[in-house]
Order: sequence, then C-alpha cells, then structure tokens
Amino acid sequence: MSYWFEDPTLKALVPLALSSSIRGLTTVFGTPKIYAGFNVIPQGPVIGPSTMDSLASRCARKRAFVITDAFNESNAKQVANFLKSGGFETQIWAQTLPEAPMENVTQCAEVLKQFEPDLITAVGGGSVMDLSKGAWILYERPDLTDLGMVSPLDKLNLRQKAILAAVPTTAGTGSECTGAAVFHDDAANRKIPIAHDELVPDVAILSPEFTLSMPPKLTAGTGVDVLAHAMDAAIAPSGNDYTDPLALRATEMVFKWLPKAYKNGQDREARFRMMMAANIAGIAFGMSGCHITHSLGHSLGAVFHMHHGLCVGFFIPHSMQFCARVTDKHLTLCKALDIPAADAQEGLDNLVAKTRQLLTELNIPLALKDFGITRKDFEAKLPKLAELAYGDISCYLSPRPITVAQCEQMMRYAYDGKDIDF
Repeated sequence: MSYWFEDPTLKALVPLALSSSIRGLTTVFGTPKIYAGFNVIPQGPVIGPSTMDSLASRCARKRAFVITDAFNESNAKQVANFLKSGGFETQIWAQTLPEAPMENVTQCAEVLKQFEPDLITAVGGGSVMDLSKGAWILYERPDLTDLGMVSPLDKLNLRQKAILAAVPTTAGTGSECTGAAVFHDDAANRKIPIAHDELVPDVAILSPEFTLSMPPKLTAGTGVDVLAHAMDAAIAPSGNDYTDPLALRATEMVFKWLPKAYKNGQDREARFRMMMAANIAGIAFGMSGCHITHSLGHSLGAVFHMHHGLCVGFFIPHSMQFCARVTDKHLTLCKALDIPAADAQEGLDNLVAKTRQLLTELNIPLALKDFGITRKDFEAKLPKLAELAYGDISCYLSPRPITVAQCEQMMRYAYDGKDIDF
C-alpha cells in the first residue's frame, strides 16, 4: 500500500518549501476559537461570552455527534448534556480504539453518515481527536476511500456538512488546535500521519477538570508528548517568529508543572497549566512541524505497541544530539530554561542532562532495553524500526538530513542508552 508521504515529488518539494526564502513569502497563523478554564462547560447561567456562542451560531440544524472512547464516556455525557442545554440533539459514539486504527475510523464515519450532524465533537485524548478528524473527512467526502493518500496539497473543502469541536481529556497531543492526525494501519503495522490546514478544529474547549483522573503513568506519557512537540518546534527549520515563542513557553511550562501533576494528580493548577502547555505546544508544532523525535517515536510505537507520548518523549535527547551538528537553535531552549551555555556544546550537554533528569523523575527509562525489550527481539525488529522511521513524514522536517543507516544506528544507541556521537 502506498501513502501520500511516499510521493517522490512531494519528498523533493519539502526541503525547498522549508527554505527561508520560500517560507518568507507567505506566513499563515491559524488557531481554533479557544475556551480554556474551569467553567468552559458550564452547568448554569454564564455572564459574558460562552462556549455555546461559538457552537450554536454555526449549527443551524443543531445535531451534535459526540465521539469518545469507553474510558471517557462519562466526560462525553457531560459534554452532551451541555450541548442539549443549548438546543442540540446529540448522539454519543464511544467505540474509539487506542491509536485510531483505520478500520475504526471507517466504522465511525458510517455512523456519522446515518446521523448527519452539523457538529462533530471529539471528547478524549489523542486517539479520539485523530479518529474524529479522519471520520470527519470520510463524512464530508464519501468519494475519498483511502485516508493514507490525503495530501496536505489536496483541497478537501470540509465544513460543507459539519464543523469540528475538540474537547481534550489529556494534556498531551495538542490535537485540538492542529491539522495533524495519526492513524494506525493494522495491515501494514505502521503509523500513518496526515496533515492538512482544513483539519484544524473550529473550537477547542479546554476543561482541566477532565484531566484530574489521569493516572501518573498516563500523565507522564502525555506530558512528555507535550515536551516533544515544544522542543521539536523550537529546533525545526520550519519554525518562525510566531511559533518560536510559543514553543519556548510551552517547554518552560512542562519542566515546571509536569512533575507537580505527576506527583499529585489533584493539583488543579498543575493540571490547568499542563493543559495550556499542551495547547500552546500544539499551536507551535502544528505550524512548524515535528522532526526525527517523532519519526523515531512513531516507529517504536508501531513495532512494539508502546504509548505514543512515551515513545516520542524518550527520543528527545537523541534527536537534540543528532541535530546539534547542524544547528544551535537548542540554545534558545537553554535561555528559556536558564541553563548555563557558554557555547553550543555546553548548552547541549546541560540541556540533555536536564531533559534526562525530568524523564527519570517521571520514571521513564533512558534506554530501550529498560522498557523490557529483549535484545533478541530488538535485533530481529531493528530493520523494520529503521525502515519505518526513515519513511515517516517527520523525517523530511529534520534540521539535519538522515539516512536509513543513521536511523538504525540511532536505534542501537537508544537501546543501550548511549549518547549520539555521530
């Protein structure tokens, strides 16, 4: 099976499109209407503008389809009740599976077509957000049968039938404000990322109340996902004067608030700040893109069926060390975090050490072997790991071009927890 990011023409165009001369011709900054705080899904009267104002005015038929998973069904019911208070007829679909398998997306789209909503509301974590975007495409465009071939250069003409509202219940993906989605092709056993400006939700509703029940392990995994988004965006060559300060601010917030949320899940301020950090990082990487941190993480997650955030967060130190050969943009992160950096190398060493300290504080291993992956299993699957990492779209956005052999070598170093020295 082929995918949009395997198109050789697109591969050739990406480096040109990332050049400063081309990017400087047109800069586009777009976000959804964002409502954030502890009263964004009110159960009583509201003074001033409310979340409902942005929804009801754009949905003449007031038919809301709420997509969620089994874990978040109670949260979805709360959102559905809020929508009902605004005159919406609602239907909840709570069958989202982890990692948004392609077949699961198709199943949701079929139910969407039967209900015919003019508002699709995603209530959940990254998998729910991703599946909702995919199902939305298939609902709006029944002529499209292969999501793996949806290119960012295509004209999708969405919003002819429905708008999309996103209600995250984790502080991680930032998908509520990006045009990105990642599906899982079970047949090929690989992650299929897509990206399109039209997939940016119309409304993002950030209620930290929904994150209070996250267990420590999920808090850590989603939290380092935020960090990977922010630090990738800060270093990516496709960043700009809009995305850079957002990426740096989100990085600061993660280092300050993630350990607190991890240690005490009922710390309401820490939960709120992490939800904001996820959103801010999402806006940043949604326009700058991510790079090899994510291509390596996508590969690891697909082959060993590990949590997405944990995988990409694990590779932050490795990608920084690899990219530092061609860029010193990590120094902006050092400055934001008040890390001593007399020169680029000292800054890199101290930044990597601080990142590893955070991972350790969150009980995240610093070597792949410590995740329980045996060397025999690792060696057997290494060629597939390298192949998938190199073929991932995020590889195209790397500050430093990478080869399949280098992907394999990075995986080997990561297995033993070694510094990247090549």
